Amino acid sequence: MALSIVIPVFNEESTIQNLVDAVRAVPIDKEIVIVDDGSTDGTPAALHILERECDNVQVIRHAENLGKGAALRTGFSQAKQDIVIVQDGDLEYDPREYQRLIQPILDGKADVVYGSRFIGGQSRRVLYFWHSMGNRLLTLLSNVFTNLNLSDMETCYKVFKRDIIQQVELYENGFGFEPEVTAKITRIPNVRIYEVGISYAGRTYQDGKKIGWRDGVHAVWCILKYGLFSSS
Repeated sequence: MALSIVIPVFNEESTIQNLVDAVRAVPIDKEIVIVDDGSTDGTPAALHILERECDNVQVIRHAENLGKGAALRTGFSQAKQDIVIVQDGDLEYDPREYQRLIQPILDGKADVVYGSRFIGGQSRRVLYFWHSMGNRLLTLLSNVFTNLNLSDMETCYKVFKRDIIQQVELYENGFGFEPEVTAKITRIPNVRIYEVGISYAGRTYQDGKKIGWRDGVHAVWCILKYGLFSSS
């Protein structure tokens, strides 16, 4: 199976070249779909060079910053390969772990795989206590409504069979994508969800981390909205 790697990008000038180099180095047949979500730094220029020099890189541009969820919707709609992986545009998540992430799908066990930062023996940078607690609490609340036993709902590394993710109607423009997609894939009949332990090299706010407490509050709203109202 080949991969569609969907990368939402906003102002990642300092990391995007190294990230794409790391993705391209993974020895798996793939296409790379990058959605520039209205970047205002040097990211567009860097992406122009990458698109010109790399035959498996497609760049789609939003005229303005709409949010991660909007960028992923655009990317998912353009994915053409059998398996779709979400990859952030920074260097927090290691593309060398793709094989581990897709293996449950290749083995015929899974339709969706989440890469968990909280299980397994992989390395993880030690950073913010309250971020960790917030992630765990959001995952717990999400699990209450989805009846899953996920350990990391908020993870970037989400892997889908293409026919699965392209049948899900998504509306959230920002980080609300995470609880929305989690709630909605659980409603697909007979969907099989697996978790795989991954490493994590988290960024500080000085490094460019963007998510904040308001995103956490909105995530709670999304968990309630998509958990209570199945038609939303």
